[in-house]
Amino acid sequence: MMRQFLEIKTANPDSLLFYRMGDFYELFFEDAVVASRALGITLTTRGKHLGSDIPMCGVPVHAADDYLQRLIALGHRVAVCEQMEDPAEAKKRGSKSVVRRDVVRLVTPGTLTEDNLLDSRRNNFLAALARLRAGGDDGFALAWADISTGEFAVIEATRAELPALIARVDPGELLVSDALYDDGDLRDLWREMRSAVTPLPTAVFDSTAAERRLRDYFDVATLDGFGPLARPEIAAAGAVIAYIDRTQMGEKPPLKIPAREMRGAVMAIDPATRANLELVATLSGERRGSLAEAVDRTVTAAGGRELARRLSSPLTDPARIAARHEAVAWLAERPALRRGLRETMHAAPDIARARARIVLARGGPRDLAGIRDGIGAVHALCARLRPDGGPDNAAEADMPPILADIAARLDGPDRALFDELTTALVERPPHLRRDGGFIQAGFAAELDEARGLRDESRQIVAGLQAKYQEATGIKSLKVRHNNVLGYFVEVTAQHGDRMLAAPLNETFFHRQTLASQVRFSTAELADLEGRIASAAERAMALENEIFDALVARIAGDGVALEAAAAALGELDVHAGFAELAVERNYVRPVVSDDLAFDIVGGRHPVVEQALARDGGGPFVANDCDLSPPDDVSGDAAAGRILLITGPNMAGKSTFLRQNALIAVLAQAGGFVPAETAHIGVVDRLFSRVGAADDLARGRSTFMVEMVETAAILNQSGPRALVILDEIGRGTATFDGLSIAWATIEHLHEVNGCRALFATHFHELTALSETMARLHNATVRVKEWKGEVVFLHEVVPGAADRSYGIQVAKLAGLPAPVLSRAREVLERLEETDRRAGAAGLTDDLPLFATHVRSAAAAPVPPANAALVQRLGGVSPDELTPLQALEMLYELKRLAETGGDGQDAG
Repeated sequence: MMRQFLEIKTANPDSLLFYRMGDFYELFFEDAVVASRALGITLTTRGKHLGSDIPMCGVPVHAADDYLQRLIALGHRVAVCEQMEDPAEAKKRGSKSVVRRDVVRLVTPGTLTEDNLLDSRRNNFLAALARLRAGGDDGFALAWADISTGEFAVIEATRAELPALIARVDPGELLVSDALYDDGDLRDLWREMRSAVTPLPTAVFDSTAAERRLRDYFDVATLDGFGPLARPEIAAAGAVIAYIDRTQMGEKPPLKIPAREMRGAVMAIDPATRANLELVATLSGERRGSLAEAVDRTVTAAGGRELARRLSSPLTDPARIAARHEAVAWLAERPALRRGLRETMHAAPDIARARARIVLARGGPRDLAGIRDGIGAVHALCARLRPDGGPDNAAEADMPPILADIAARLDGPDRALFDELTTALVERPPHLRRDGGFIQAGFAAELDEARGLRDESRQIVAGLQAKYQEATGIKSLKVRHNNVLGYFVEVTAQHGDRMLAAPLNETFFHRQTLASQVRFSTAELADLEGRIASAAERAMALENEIFDALVARIAGDGVALEAAAAALGELDVHAGFAELAVERNYVRPVVSDDLAFDIVGGRHPVVEQALARDGGGPFVANDCDLSPPDDVSGDAAAGRILLITGPNMAGKSTFLRQNALIAVLAQAGGFVPAETAHIGVVDRLFSRVGAADDLARGRSTFMVEMVETAAILNQSGPRALVILDEIGRGTATFDGLSIAWATIEHLHEVNGCRALFATHFHELTALSETMARLHNATVRVKEWKGEVVFLHEVVPGAADRSYGIQVAKLAGLPAPVLSRAREVLERLEETDRRAGAAGLTDDLPLFATHVRSAAAAPVPPANAALVQRLGGVSPDELTPLQALEMLYELKRLAETGGDGQDAG
């Protein structure tokens, strides 16, 4: 047996081997050491190898999924090795024969299908990144598939687009070639990923072989029907198929034909921005507190996944966005219909994942029931969406096209399949096939007979016992059973001789004599024993035959089921958005193909609900207008930059984030928390909010801030929306001020984007005088009896102070520290006033707007005279007296304004 284990382990060196032995999966050698430490289970030994004890640990088969989940979460891969024959068959080859075993599946982070290993409301994508070199340029493509739902997509990308693209897909596992994995330019990208990165031989990404794999998998003669796929896209999609074939041991998940996504079709959001805005998960990785959790009103697993997908990849096509808004508005106006749809959907199982498990031979009776109940639900939804759906829930003929398409797809699954599943299956079948009892009585006569014999064996045996007691006249006669003799008739020793004599010995033949009992059997009992022993086995075999037939029927209706499952998720999202709009008073936004960004009464969707939930009072709504100024049009038009000052805790970061989230929600197809909203399509969203270091890569908090800022300045364009908070605060005051100043100039003159820029550098507010698109805003506060009161209102203007010491007091700093801080602040402010800090913008050439298109402001006469006079002076040649006289002359020029007259 150990030789067999080592042979199988050698073939799967990079996986922990779950070696099936009866009711346990056993692990040996180093696998056992690793698993026992990871799972916290006991490490034992079994036998010896090369003179040393063999480490061993094991997990019960019935609880294996729980252990698999923990191992996969820790980054391990597992090879599941099953017994491929009955131990009794192995014994026929000899007493020392080993049961034949083989690996039936490799369990990896990107190839999970079990419900308890997956998040029902999130996709689990297996992705592959391919690169083909042509003409000196790198052409990348990313393909991703979810084998638990059948989704499959592919897209081309540039090197610069990869981080945002991979972050959007958020795969459970990313496949790359050895060459890409070792590429120094991409090494940082692999480190930053939350996904498992699996290097594969470069040959796996050969586009010619990949094309052949795709044709074979989808059983087509050519890929022309898939659309104009580029070579990198074919290579990436083929690598996904190759890995699926390897891990699923030839089983074919029901994947859709790969959908080619166009570049620029969705809003690009880089990893840092996704993390900062907490779109589908918070910074701690939890769903609670994220945008997805706040706006999720879906009632199905498919709807939850579709919502997460839309929030992760908002659209950039105004027409498609408007179609989604129209569907939400239509459902919001029909509360009775919406309520009926949501009630029906609430009972709908996860059709896509149930179907995938069935096709992969991992499904059980409950998955069949899921398909049954799912078909019933989609047909009921379709009936509600028809114009004659009923007096209370009837839909009108003016249904939006997007909902009409959903209704058509919901009507696709075969009704005869639903009837067959309903007739065949019990209402609530068991989870596992081996448990049996999932086929209804009356569906198959032969099965009923086998079950009757199996279930009524006790009554049958009791009847025989009574019959034999009457025939022999021995009231103490018993019919018993053990594992050695099977069924037998037992009498006390005093009746033994009578049973051995005629005429009873013609019916009862002797089996065994004990000290106080004598045992017999009969032909009738032997026949019954055979039938009873095989009845349970026969009943299970018949149920499995019916199960396989139903699976084949489901596979035959796969395309329609696939379409209906997707339609169910889409309808759930539209209805959920409508429910949210009514519940939270959200409005339909206008999304246009321009640079508008005008939010009136905007609210933060997460914070608003948290305040309501925790009794924190109403959320203070604020306006935000980043639209191009009215007096600028044509090619010169560009959105505003809003420079926001104000104290900590006043709400600047909330204001910044809420406007970004409103844009995401609007372009995802939802209504938004505002009184009105007009948003010109945002093609790229950038957010630099908060502070964090990256110790693993030797990056300080400030370095991380600068890297993220660099990405924004290098990539954002006129259609981008940029959110920046406290740029430059991680270094010395003047260094930070310089960086923040230059960043604003670059955003204004080079990027030309719409931006929100929060800062504590009040000196930056002076820039609004020279930058046409830069506007100042501040968050209002009041002081009351020495305390600071935050009003959370964003108004035009600049803050007069930071109120940092007041905030420190709220945080609980000791009184002596606060007192000393006030003393130091007063001295610093006095020094600042004496130094003339108000003239900073004029005195520091570092801050010259070198990219300003307008002509530089004229030099004042006094400055011109000073410059002219100093131009001919050589300081090294001046005597002390001449230097003193020069100072008097310069002072006179400054006072007279350069014309010899008094400047006053």
